[in-house]
Amino acid sequence: MISKATCLQLTASEELEQMAVRYANEAIQHDKQGSRSLAISRYDRAIEILLKLCSLYPSAPQTKLYAKQVEAYKRRVQELKDGRTYEEEQPQTKPSKPDRLVLTENPNVKWNEIADLHDAKKAIEEAVVFPVKRPDLFPLGWPRGILFFGPPGCGKTLLAAAIATEIDAVFYNIDAASIMSKWLGESEKNVSELFSSARRSSDGGKPVIIFIDEIDSLVGIRGDEVGGEVRTRNQFLKEMDNVLDKKHPNHVYVIGATNKPWALDEPFIRRFQRRIYIPLPNSAARREMFNIFTQNLNLDRDVEVDTLIDRTEGYSGSDLREIFQGAHMRAVRELFDRKELTKPQARPITMEDFREIIKKRKPSVSTQMLVLYDKWFETYKAL
Repeated sequence: MISKATCLQLTASEELEQMAVRYANEAIQHDKQGSRSLAISRYDRAIEILLKLCSLYPSAPQTKLYAKQVEAYKRRVQELKDGRTYEEEQPQTKPSKPDRLVLTENPNVKWNEIADLHDAKKAIEEAVVFPVKRPDLFPLGWPRGILFFGPPGCGKTLLAAAIATEIDAVFYNIDAASIMSKWLGESEKNVSELFSSARRSSDGGKPVIIFIDEIDSLVGIRGDEVGGEVRTRNQFLKEMDNVLDKKHPNHVYVIGATNKPWALDEPFIRRFQRRIYIPLPNSAARREMFNIFTQNLNLDRDVEVDTLIDRTEGYSGSDLREIFQGAHMRAVRELFDRKELTKPQARPITMEDFREIIKKRKPSVSTQMLVLYDKWFETYKAL
């Protein structure tokens, strides 16, 4: 339960933010009209309020955005004092519409490009693929909130892209930073526009995947929040409820990905009906990855695949890719060092190349972190 003091605190932050927006808008209006002294006074007032917000909530994510806005307004004040007109150097206050929300190209990632993850693929088929192909077989509806969690570099984004390809969906590929806009007062509007656009696409007959990377930075547990964050989180919660409403079945799916599931707030965890662990690749998955990575590489006959599989236990998919890139680079570098650039290709990659790279490159995920993932999965698993 939120205390009365906390509610008052959040209301105060909202009022301060709204005041900053108002003064900034007034400053821009005076700036456009050529009223320099009035514009400077309004910019100064907006700066004062934003600096107060920064001091009151130093650990809030929005603080960095406020600080950037302060610097922009300070620059404009100096330009006005130097005699530069609005047209010469226009300070931006907000864009015409949220940007960087939609990946317009089809991701074109196939299932067979993703090694292993059989449990995850099965859960995804039941939650997304089957309902899209035969919605008549699901009288009780289907899950439309899905959470991928696990160590970084294990294929969460790739998996979301493969789902979009499998069902020929419109793919919205965004991160929390693109929602938490640097434009004051715009973040919750970004959320609303994102879901409105998704619903329009779905109403037009196309399934929609809204993929939000690092979703914990948007819906994570907060110690102190400023007004913009509160409104944005509330708007996201409202939009999620609209998507999940069983009375209005649709094919808009919200897929969140996080490396820190324990940072998610409880109300949002419940709205992701499928919570799917994307773990480090096991030996079978690493073998599949080796086959994928070596398709266009020239390997020496002395390369021992079984030995490499054993020696890379605990490595993520991105770690393994970097090992192969590093081994390949050793062969390419020799070509350049010897100035033999007329040769059609570098020498074959040897087992020694792999040994040297593995010596220098350790796994990016600690065993302590894996314990946290296992513990969270046991508490919140929902496949």
